[in-house]
Amino acid sequence: MSIHEQLAFIKEIHPFENLTKSQLDDFVNNLDIVYFKKNIIIQEANKEPENLYFIIKGVVQEKKEEEVISIYSNKEIFDPFSLIENRSKNSFITAQETICYLLPKDIFIKTLHKNSSLESFFFQSISQKLNTNMVDQKNKELANLMVAKVKDVNLHKAVIVPYETTIFEAVKTIKKEKIPTLLLKDKDDEIYIVTDSDFREKVILNRMDFDDIVGKISSKGIKYINENEFLFNAQLLMTKYGLKRLVVENNENEIIGIIDQISLSSFFATHSFSVSNEIDNAQNLEELKKVCLSFTKIIKSLHAKGVKVDFISKLINRLNRKVMDKLFNMLAPKTLLGNSCLIVMGSEGRGEQILKTDQDNALILSDECKISKKELFDFTQKFTETLVDFGFPRCEGNIMVSNPYWCRTKSEFKDLIYNWITNPSKDDYMNLAIFYDAMAASGNRELLIALKEYLFKIGSTSKTFYMYFAKTIMDFNVPLGFFDGFVFDSKDKEHKNEIDIKRGGIFIIVQSIRALSLEHKLMRVNTLKRVQELENKGELEAEFASEIKEAFNFLLTLKLKSNLQKLDSAQKVDNYIDPEKLNTMEKDLLKESFKIVNKLKKKLEHHYKLNYV
Repeated sequence: MSIHEQLAFIKEIHPFENLTKSQLDDFVNNLDIVYFKKNIIIQEANKEPENLYFIIKGVVQEKKEEEVISIYSNKEIFDPFSLIENRSKNSFITAQETICYLLPKDIFIKTLHKNSSLESFFFQSISQKLNTNMVDQKNKELANLMVAKVKDVNLHKAVIVPYETTIFEAVKTIKKEKIPTLLLKDKDDEIYIVTDSDFREKVILNRMDFDDIVGKISSKGIKYINENEFLFNAQLLMTKYGLKRLVVENNENEIIGIIDQISLSSFFATHSFSVSNEIDNAQNLEELKKVCLSFTKIIKSLHAKGVKVDFISKLINRLNRKVMDKLFNMLAPKTLLGNSCLIVMGSEGRGEQILKTDQDNALILSDECKISKKELFDFTQKFTETLVDFGFPRCEGNIMVSNPYWCRTKSEFKDLIYNWITNPSKDDYMNLAIFYDAMAASGNRELLIALKEYLFKIGSTSKTFYMYFAKTIMDFNVPLGFFDGFVFDSKDKEHKNEIDIKRGGIFIIVQSIRALSLEHKLMRVNTLKRVQELENKGELEAEFASEIKEAFNFLLTLKLKSNLQKLDSAQKVDNYIDPEKLNTMEKDLLKESFKIVNKLKKKLEHHYKLNYV
């Protein structure tokens, strides 16, 4: 390899991309290339190591006596920790013909102490490494903000009226069109602008006649920007001329909208404030639907900015719940208002659903609610159909208010919960798990609280119940092999070289934490908050709790990243990821995350004696 190829090779291996130019040069100048036949001991256990090895080609096994602990292959290193501790705990043996770069120990140790990024990486815990990766991703992806276009922002509608329009008619137009700004055109086709503040400050304060022409209070000297221009250029233009608004044109020089400082700021923030207001101000189903369908754009924007997945899910969950509340109050018969509670369950209830995957909702009626079966049926069908129209797919398991099983009075739900716990089937355990994650979206939340308290009371009388509730995790295998290789389902031809990240990781964490939380009678529904409470109660050690939280966030981040890529390429959004499409760092962290999932699973197996259930 040439020096340039060596430099590129080293920089591709995390965390050596953080080396300075002089440190990289120092590495390359001290590299030697070595060849090993199969079954050669490169580094012997309990001996002082002399080199750090970078594998160019081949496979090396790390062994403790005869047991294979780990496997290293192309573009991986071994063993920095032996060099740091000055003793090799295990042996490193070639499993096939192998070619490596070797770097002398003194060069590595000297660089380690001079480079804070390297030093912190090699002395970090797993949870710290996972968190550091999230921060690194955020810093890298912030650059995506710089390529956002004007058309990516929520533009105000451009309405143009004649310059001679009366002030009264102009105000009526602004109110009718629900816009903050009006454009005027005179006989020479020159464009002027008038804003809602102009009416307050110029008309009212000056006591102008409402029949006077609106052109008198307008401003000219409008600045234009193309919809395909970069967003930061819009910001620069506003700053340069001290403007609060720009008129947006398309490539045919047609006016298509107006961008203002508020829209610009909300884009760079999160969109959340403006979108929340749009939900509040929606006057009909079409307006509410339009807001709801914009959520995917918000998710993409936040993800591109490097915002952590738990914040994205929290924000989207709040917006979804706000939509549900607004929709419920729009459609529900008056009889239900105050006498019922609309709940969302499963991942939506836990606040962990980001892209709309399915509906998981139910309706609890107070025992005093007087509503006819027909009126209730008509409402629940309409509610479900409207959510489908809003982009919330039907639940394949029919867990929706339109299913009478999930639309009951408080007393009927109590009977249902009693049966789930005292005479459970496999479906009952699943239903109970989904219900335990419920969160009130609209209506009287005391109805849900009362049912949760009843659930804790009934569950406490059955000592073996929690064991069977937790046993579900035994049906799911972590897709990590004995030698740290990814395990694929050979029977699944459609996803031959892919991993179901939900079944193999996310679900096991969710169900394990859910089981422990149910046993401790926690009202919390969000997995991360449940982990924190379990740590506070001493059920989880602080370091392990931190590992679980970071692993959970990392798995959700990979899932979201994959889903957004599939969405952009018009593929089916699912839970599968291809490890080969991950970079080396992501692969390593995925393996570490799966190890944490395995550790949690083993804790549950021991805690509930699941091997005997």
